[in-house]
Amino acid sequence: MHLEPEIRTATENDRDAIEQLIFVSARELSRGYYSDEQIAAALARVYGVDSTLIDDGTYFVAKTDGVLVGCGGWSKRKTLFGGDQFDGRNSELLDPAVDAARIRAFFVHPSYARRGVARTLLDRCEKDARRDGFQSLELMSTLPGVEFYLACGFKAEEPIVYDASGVSLPFVPMKKNLPERTSRTL
Repeated sequence: MHLEPEIRTATENDRDAIEQLIFVSARELSRGYYSDEQIAAALARVYGVDSTLIDDGTYFVAKTDGVLVGCGGWSKRKTLFGGDQFDGRNSELLDPAVDAARIRAFFVHPSYARRGVARTLLDRCEKDARRDGFQSLELMSTLPGVEFYLACGFKAEEPIVYDASGVSLPFVPMKKNLPERTSRTL
């Protein structure tokens, strides 16, 4: 059943609930794609809340009946993936004329997976990035997210392997051009 969750900009007050959602989502939805060791390493070294997204007002939470069912955002900064604990961060601003906006940190509660939550969040991110002048998007997908992003028009590139303190984590870089804006005349 498709949901129509309430989407709003995340605040620092959402941090604990987002962290819990990330943990549950990664543990449950990554099974069959990553080993327990890989999931634990990802949670310790890569996945997590990115305070910059919250500070920039480009991170969103999705709620249904007051329950946090998803989160995700976009960024105008160079960091492609990773929470606050990730050591590969770069907070320099992107140039919308030449750079792609980043789609970041999408997580859905397992009980609400495949019900339109991530799609609703992604639509909001695409709209906002386009409004800010970006013409394309890029992201670093987890293995469980690849099919979703392909269905949303992203193109996969060659997978990469990130070393999370001796544990190999495969990810898939993906890109998408945003449709041209059309002007309507009445």
